[in-house]
Amino acid sequence: MTLDRFRAISNRAITPFVSVADRLGLSPNAVTVGSMGVAVAAAVALAIAGDDPSWYLLGGALVLFNGFLDLLDGALARQTDSATPEGDFLDHLVDRYADVVILGGVVAGVGRYDIGFVAIVGILLNAYVGTQAQAVGLGRMYEGLVTRVEVLLLIGGVSIAAVWVRGEYFGLTIVGWLIVFFMIASNATALQRAVLSWRQLRDRE
Repeated sequence: MTLDRFRAISNRAITPFVSVADRLGLSPNAVTVGSMGVAVAAAVALAIAGDDPSWYLLGGALVLFNGFLDLLDGALARQTDSATPEGDFLDHLVDRYADVVILGGVVAGVGRYDIGFVAIVGILLNAYVGTQAQAVGLGRMYEGLVTRVEVLLLIGGVSIAAVWVRGEYFGLTIVGWLIVFFMIASNATALQRAVLSWRQLRDRE
């Protein structure tokens, strides 16, 4: 299900925006830090949307914008030849905080902290296993059912749809069912990556 295979296409599409950011004098780290502010604003809107679904439109748009900035900072670093280990570290750190904040806003809006807790754990473990594979020399692992790209696209898209689709289905709104999906798929992806990593490590022995 991963959309990472389309990364080359997205990198080409974002090129004009990279040029604009470069002319404005923005650094990749500034874009990264700015994306955290967008994530916080998105979370606030998504939390409020639990009482007033019209806020899902703003929340969903901000989530998609956060994903856009996540693409922009890396592309800007490559184009300006300013990629550094510090910048990569900051990018991953901010991404993890943004993931928790955004999904926390979704969960707060729905009010289902039980399934929300498990979903957030899965999202974090998903990313952790991917980077831990790199730490032990296997390379950055992007395989799996859902990656960060899909998480942001799904939250953004479903949130916007929730402005108009407001009913409950078997006790949950479509946003609530999205949390259920993340609860299952993110943990399944973490386990999938763990198994792949383990097999690769055993094959190296």
